[in-house]
Amino acid sequence: MGNYIEHSFIVEPKEQGSDVLIAQLSEIGFESFVENDEGFCAYIKEEDFDETKMNSIISRYKDIFKIDFSKKLIAKQNWNEEWEKSFEPIEIEGKCFVRAPFHEAKKGFMYDVIIEPKMSFGTGHHHTTQLMIGVLMSLNVKNKSLLDMGCGTGVLPIVAGMMGAQPIMAVDIDEWSYENTIENLERNGVKNVVVEKGDVNSLARKEFHTILANINKNVLLKDMSVYFNSLENGGNLVMSGFFETDVNEISEKAMELGLNFLEKRKSGEWTVLHFVK
Repeated sequence: MGNYIEHSFIVEPKEQGSDVLIAQLSEIGFESFVENDEGFCAYIKEEDFDETKMNSIISRYKDIFKIDFSKKLIAKQNWNEEWEKSFEPIEIEGKCFVRAPFHEAKKGFMYDVIIEPKMSFGTGHHHTTQLMIGVLMSLNVKNKSLLDMGCGTGVLPIVAGMMGAQPIMAVDIDEWSYENTIENLERNGVKNVVVEKGDVNSLARKEFHTILANINKNVLLKDMSVYFNSLENGGNLVMSGFFETDVNEISEKAMELGLNFLEKRKSGEWTVLHFVK
C-alpha cells in the first residue's frame, strides 16, 4: 500500500461549497474528508489521483464558489500524526460520543465510541455518518442481524454492537478500511462482527434485518437490488452519501424494487433515506 495525497481546500461559502466539492471528489476516488474552519482536507491514494479529473471539478464550480487549495504527500506511517492535528470529538443527538483514543471519555452518553482512523472514511465528522448514526439509534436492532456496506472506520457496526445487534457483518472494498474496522471493533470491545474485504458479492445467500449503506449515489443505485434481495421482510434499508438533489432518483429506484419509504433526514446538503421491505 502506497502513500496518500492530502488536498487542503479553502472554500467560500464554506458549508455549501464544501458539501458540493466533497460529493464530487468522492466520485473520483477521494476516500476521506476532514472539515475545518476554512473548508476541508481531502485524501486520496497517490496511485488513484487523476489531476485532470480534479481540475475539471474545480473549473466547474470556480464561478459559483471561491476555491483555493494546496496539496502534499503523506506517507502511510504519518497518517495518525496528521489526524491528531485536526480530530475533535463528536456528539450525536446527546446519545453518542465519538472520540479518538487520546480524548477523555465524557459522562452522560449512552454510547462512547473510540475511533483510531487510518485512511478510512466515516469518523463521525461528516454529515452523512452523523445522519446514519442518528437513524441507527432510533431503530430496534437488539438481537437482530445487521449489515454495514462500506464500513470505513467501523463506527456504525460499533454503535450497532453496543445497541445489541447480532450477528453483524461489515464490508468494505478498501484494505485500510477493512483493517481499521477490525482494530476499532477490538478497541471498543464489540464482538459478533464478521468483517470482510469485498463488495456486494460478499452478500451472496445472506439475509439481514437491517442494512446500512453510506456510499456514493452511483454505487447505491447499482447495488440496491442486491440490498433488497438480502433484506428480510419487514427489514430496514438505511442509505446516505448523497445530496438532497439526488433523493428523487434514489427513492424511485427503491420503490421500483418494492421498498416502502419511511423517513428522510437532512444535514446541510446531505440526506439519509430510510426504507422498509
